[in-house]
Amino acid sequence: MPKPKPIPQPHPVPPVEPEPVPEPAPGPDPVRKPEPAPGPTPEPAPAMPPQDETPASQSPAISLQKLETRAPGLVSLYKEAGASLEKQGLTGQRAAVYLVLDRSGSMREFYKNGTVQHLAEQALGLSAHLDDDGTVPVVFFSTDVDGVAEVDLGNYEGRIEELHSSMGHMGRTNYHWAMQAVIEHYKKSGSTAPAFVIFQTDGGPYSKPAAERALCESSNLPIFWQFVAFGDPEGKGFDFLRKLDDLPVPEKRVVDNAGFFHAGRDPKSLTDAQLYAELMVEFPDWLKEARAAGIVEG
Repeated sequence: MPKPKPIPQPHPVPPVEPEPVPEPAPGPDPVRKPEPAPGPTPEPAPAMPPQDETPASQSPAISLQKLETRAPGLVSLYKEAGASLEKQGLTGQRAAVYLVLDRSGSMREFYKNGTVQHLAEQALGLSAHLDDDGTVPVVFFSTDVDGVAEVDLGNYEGRIEELHSSMGHMGRTNYHWAMQAVIEHYKKSGSTAPAFVIFQTDGGPYSKPAAERALCESSNLPIFWQFVAFGDPEGKGFDFLRKLDDLPVPEKRVVDNAGFFHAGRDPKSLTDAQLYAELMVEFPDWLKEARAAGIVEG
């Protein structure tokens, strides 16, 4: 048989050599920028205050936390006073709070049943918002000034009865001596804040011209008189207080520096919110007028 022809083998293909890539021509050395001269280390930016932090200018004089520590019995009064101030746009307002108390004979029952003591505590609740030391000077008056003392956050419970009992005889009713005592105390204190005077009485004064003169002459001072009447709302003695409240400006006084409201026969039955609302009726307007007249700073 014939032999099969051998299968031809493919010729190997020589590998294709890659063309050499020429190296780039060396260029100029890059210009190196000079390092900046070392300067002072910058101060770190101050931390932002928490969003719920109240600026000092809008804060009460004494915080709730401090009051809870120093006078926990006044917390409810403090909260009601703060709510009333906030409604009037007076949060952060500063003022020296004074309390003037009638010691005429007809006031005996109001001392005995705790009504006057409660008013002093209400004054302290307000003062904790307005005055940095939370102290309220108290002027007791009847025929003359019977005594001047203080109540504060550390010494207020039973304080009014203690002071009242030490003063002996209860006389007649003369406003002007008590008003003069407040004016002298305020001037000596060196305070630059205005004074807010809660002036309590259960009748008109025996010397009406002297009381009117004291009010008018003090109208160029940063003192606001808030009269608070106890007793029979129909009592004729209160006609004089209504007249004082309405004395014309500027014929009689530089600005309207007084307010008046009647707390009724049983002032203790008023809620704290009602009392504070009444106390703040005319005070904000006086502040504006007194600032415009240059009597109150700011």
